[in-house]
Amino acid sequence: MTTYVITVPGTFTAGIGDDERTRLSRALRPADPHHTRMGDAQDLDPLTVNEDDTFTIRLAVEADSVPDAEQDARRFADSALQAAGLDASDAPLGPAVVTGIDSEL
Repeated sequence: MTTYVITVPGTFTAGIGDDERTRLSRALRPADPHHTRMGDAQDLDPLTVNEDDTFTIRLAVEADSVPDAEQDARRFADSALQAAGLDASDAPLGPAVVTGIDSEL
């Protein structure tokens, strides 16, 4: 298994309140990329929200392959958004992409 840092972009269609943002950050904590060498070195936050309500979720995911990592990250991001009280119409996600591989190679 390899640890991948996956980035999942999205947009809050109606903005995001402080309570929702706190719940979302809490739900993302288990996959915080700070737990990887890259995340620690590059100070990768799990959630970045821009002024135009677009956002980026960065997750550390253990998987056997890139497609598996991207799929797992997408599921985790969907689950975290639901835990924050948001659904796919409130926060549609873009494609998940690998932005780093944390490996001993």
